[in-house]
Amino acid sequence: MDYLAIKHLHIACATLSGSLFLLRGVWMLRDSTMLQRRWVRIAPHMVDALLLTSAMIMVIWSGQYPFVQNWLTAKVLALIAYIALGSIALKRGRSKPVRVCAFIAAVATFAYIGSVATTKQVLVFA
Repeated sequence: MDYLAIKHLHIACATLSGSLFLLRGVWMLRDSTMLQRRWVRIAPHMVDALLLTSAMIMVIWSGQYPFVQNWLTAKVLALIAYIALGSIALKRGRSKPVRVCAFIAAVATFAYIGSVATTKQVLVFA
């Protein structure tokens, strides 16, 4: 596989990951029993593992590393925030208002990550 194929795989996985998160967020808002389905608990982890694997391959092949490239550092730090916010939104939030706020913040963080990936700029609104 070449770099471009890995990049397209990464973009596809990011899109699928975000879509699954949005779907699970809607189900959380509706108190849907769909969140308890086995595939709903397993599939996002598989997609995210492939997403992170493709990211690591691209980092190694391109020689661009976090904490060397500012935009990659921003993506990694935003990813950590996204994971924490997503966990609060879908699982660990103690009340519905907390979960809703965390969900909105996670979606905004996901959008920021996508924007940084597209523009290679840390300050996407500057």
